[in-house]
Amino acid sequence: MRKSGFIEGTIIATAAIIITKILGILYVIPFYAIVGIQGSALYAYGYNIYLIFLDISSAGIPSAMSKIIKEYNTLGNMDAKVRAYKIGKMIIFLLSFIMFIVMFCFAPSFAKLILGDLTGGNTISDVTMVIRAISFAILVIPFLSVSKGYLQGHNIISVSSISQVIEQLVRITVIIIGSYIALRVFKLPIGLSVSIAVLGAFIGGLISIIYVKLKMNKNKKELSLDKVVEKSDVTDKEILKKIVHYATSFIIVSIAVSIYGFVDMVFISRTMGSMGLSANETEFITSSVTTWAPKIGMIINSIAMGLAVSLIPNMVEANTLKQWDKVQEHLNKGMQIVLSVCIPMAIGIAMLSKSVWAIFYGVEELTLGSMILSIYIFQPLFFNLYLVTSTTLQGLNKFKVVYLSTILGYATNALLDVPLMYLCKLIGLKPFIGAIIASIIGYTLSILIALIHLNRKHNIKYYETFKIFIKTLLPSLVMIIVVLLMKLIIPVNYDSKLSCILYIGVITIIGAISYLLVAFKQGLLYSVFGKEYLNKIIKKITFNKINLK
Repeated sequence: MRKSGFIEGTIIATAAIIITKILGILYVIPFYAIVGIQGSALYAYGYNIYLIFLDISSAGIPSAMSKIIKEYNTLGNMDAKVRAYKIGKMIIFLLSFIMFIVMFCFAPSFAKLILGDLTGGNTISDVTMVIRAISFAILVIPFLSVSKGYLQGHNIISVSSISQVIEQLVRITVIIIGSYIALRVFKLPIGLSVSIAVLGAFIGGLISIIYVKLKMNKNKKELSLDKVVEKSDVTDKEILKKIVHYATSFIIVSIAVSIYGFVDMVFISRTMGSMGLSANETEFITSSVTTWAPKIGMIINSIAMGLAVSLIPNMVEANTLKQWDKVQEHLNKGMQIVLSVCIPMAIGIAMLSKSVWAIFYGVEELTLGSMILSIYIFQPLFFNLYLVTSTTLQGLNKFKVVYLSTILGYATNALLDVPLMYLCKLIGLKPFIGAIIASIIGYTLSILIALIHLNRKHNIKYYETFKIFIKTLLPSLVMIIVVLLMKLIIPVNYDSKLSCILYIGVITIIGAISYLLVAFKQGLLYSVFGKEYLNKIIKKITFNKINLK
């Protein structure tokens, strides 16, 4: 198994995550058509609860494992590295089993919390059934994550990345085929049909675990999983303490991200209901803001997720060796990639939101759905910067700052949700916009706290990143003008998915080319990715016909 450097590891991980997320978006088209608005809302209720329990059951162990493995590997302590992996698996077993029991037994309470007094749509019994069905995934996914964390700690990114794609493919297959057979063939109730679909998470995780284990068994020597001769002075108690210490910060960050969505789901649902909206409209807006728009936004989120996978081991190594120049370099590089890639992506999706929404979710509620997407799509940009800065803090053992920035950001979001929703209604805007703005403000506060701390404690400078941000403005503006002109020229029929796909495809290609050409002329691409690696990519794409000089 081949190890990867920072940029290469980032690109491998990001590519796998993008493929996974694209698959995760594409399956929505047939699934949404099969189960409709009510079924999709039911799916959203169960999945948002599941994500919170998944974070708790994993307890930050995968990311903590990557961090610990890299640390012991850097120090040459192979015995402690392997024992840390075994202890991590034991912790995961206990936590995942406990969380499965809690999620399964208290499913009715969660269902009541989500729906409240809302009637006319999904029932509490349906939501309960879906939550219980997806709870079985808690028994397998955390084990997969801890093994992937062990591999990432060795800078082996490809295996864990491929396993993600396998897991997603199996999960999607079960979701689509399961829901179709249950609902359309056997005419089962919507609650049971969606429950069968969400079992795909369990089956996908199981298949992926088998793949990872086979790869690890074939490379036991390289991973130090064969017999370790030299014993370490590090005790199991010390390793356990370190795992818990590291994992705590990761779990707080992970849970905070999931809670952002859950809190928005509860507040939007309750607030919209109190404003007199119908149950159908309330469920549509709630599921769109918390699940269906984020599904499309995951393409943008995948950039930071890929960065985090590669960033953790590199930050740990730099911190262990006290190489603060490397810390500054990696942090700024991460933020620069986010800004230069995510800004044009968000703008592009926002400008094409109507046709994008029509492809995935149809023309029913097209105007409202596309409006939600066009506004929400900028939230992932702030999430990405938050993830990069919090991952850096965790890699540097700045746990108190992680807790402070994350908790304050989450609290700000929670406190502002309802007031901003009422404010938006008062000034004539759609109330859900307030919830999206509250989340952006929360992420922004967390980012600023992290950056200020790193500047004061380690003199980390961000001038180069600021220059990259300024450089993205001109190519983004050119892209906006080009896209606007193309939208005037090219016709589109929203009732036809093929028409929307061709419309998006043509405009996206032309818009991306205009952005990349201006960015290349400015030297933006060189600054972010480096001339050597950029040249390597271009040579591969053009089959060695173009070589940058």
